[in-house]
This record gives sequence, structure tokens and C-alpha cells, in this order.
Amino acid sequence: MTTEAFAGALREWRGRRRVSQLELALRAGTTQRHVSFIESGRSVPGRAMVVRLAESLEIPLRERNSLLLAAGYAPAYAETGLDELHAIRTALENVLRGHNPYPAVIIDRHADRVASNAAFDLLIGDLPAGNVARLFLRDMAPRIRNLDEWAWHVIDALRLEAARNPTDRLQDLIAELEPLLPERAAPGPGHLGFAVPLRLASPYGELRLLSTLTRFGTAVDVTVAELRLEAFLPADDETATALNTLWKSRDVPDRRPPPPDSHQEPTP
Repeated sequence: MTTEAFAGALREWRGRRRVSQLELALRAGTTQRHVSFIESGRSVPGRAMVVRLAESLEIPLRERNSLLLAAGYAPAYAETGLDELHAIRTALENVLRGHNPYPAVIIDRHADRVASNAAFDLLIGDLPAGNVARLFLRDMAPRIRNLDEWAWHVIDALRLEAARNPTDRLQDLIAELEPLLPERAAPGPGHLGFAVPLRLASPYGELRLLSTLTRFGTAVDVTVAELRLEAFLPADDETATALNTLWKSRDVPDRRPPPPDSHQEPTP
């Protein structure tokens, strides 16, 4: 790791965020001259300055650690297995369980399933749920009535995540799923006026589900910062009734999700 490596990485992140040197300097509480010297390798930033620059560019915690290493400092953010974060795990399990009878799933930065509630498992049945984006666009596609709209939003969310938190795995997932987009896939007028629902065929009629995403806003652990809770809510009374009927007809109790392996690679 060298000063040049850090300077190059900082320039790349600033370009990716489309932030000028002056704007970055104002955000980080320094001068444009100092930022220019850092990016040219003429000045070596202190540890606190590296953290401030990373925060100002909204760089994910994992990549902030990489920046610190490139500048010659030890990582500042731990990466703890979720099974070791007992308070976080308990809180997530309570949220998942409390959202029943409506589906909810926790995913990581690659859209891999970390945990889900029993209502989500009932909704997808026997379909594989290793990667939730792949689940919706490949395995559940025949059941999605508005695939043209929904597929576009799934891919767009992946692209936004890739811009915020670029990884080779995420780019490979996008490249894999983009050919599955219908020819007319695009946001259209057939929505509720404020959000596009997922229109899903089921034995109880068409389900119309609204999706919400939740993150930990003040996370200082890499694992926690990369988690997202995607919760589905009924968009109409008919869907609420159908989900409650499905929940009452279940023959398995709600179960605690298995501990994830953050280093496990997906099965080809």
C-alpha cells in the first residue's frame, strides 16, 4: 500500500460521487488546496482526515477500511459475524417475527438472503431463496403479473447498490439478470400513484404488495451496515385478507433464521 494507492482510490471515489475537490473540502472541513495535495500524493493525510474524507463521500464501511489500509492505517470498522452480534440478531428476529403475517426478508449487499420470516417462506413456497433478486426475476417471474415494471425496479435497485457499493459479485449478478428483463421493462403508469406494487398471483387471488427497505442508519460494524430489511405490506384490503388467510393455513411454526456465513460463496 502506498500514498499513490490512496490518492488514486480517493480520486476514484470522488469521481464516482461526482463531487468536486472544493465541495469535498467543504464537507470534510479542510481546504481545496489540501484535498488537491492529497490526491496528487504530495500530502499524506492523517487517520482522522482519511475517516472524514470517507464519511464526506458516503463511502461504505468496508471500503473505508480499504482506504485506511491504503493510507497506511489499521482498519477502523470491525466486521463481526451476525451470530456473534446477539443484540442485533435478537432485534432482527423480533422485527421479522413481528411483521407476520406479512412477508419480510433480510438481505446483504449482494441481495443474498440472510434471514426471513415464516410469512415470506410461505409466500415463495419451495422456491430457492439464496439470492432474493434472482428469486424474483427468475424463479418467481411466472407469478408476477406486472413483470415489466417490477423487473425494472429490481434491476434498478441493484444498479444503485452497485454505484454506492461496487463489487465484482454485484456486477456479475446484474449481468446475469439483465437478459431476463422483458423487452418493455420500464416504470409505467400502472401503479398506485406513489409506489409500484408487486402484483403476485396466488391461490388466494392476486396479491398487491408494497415493498419497503430499512437500513441501520448509524452502523459502525461492516456486517450490520450491509444489512437491509425488505418488508412487504398489503396495498389493498383484499391482499391483507389473503395474507391473513395464508398465514392461518400454515402448517409450520415461525422459526428462528439460521446463522449466516458471511464468507460463504454462492453455489454456482
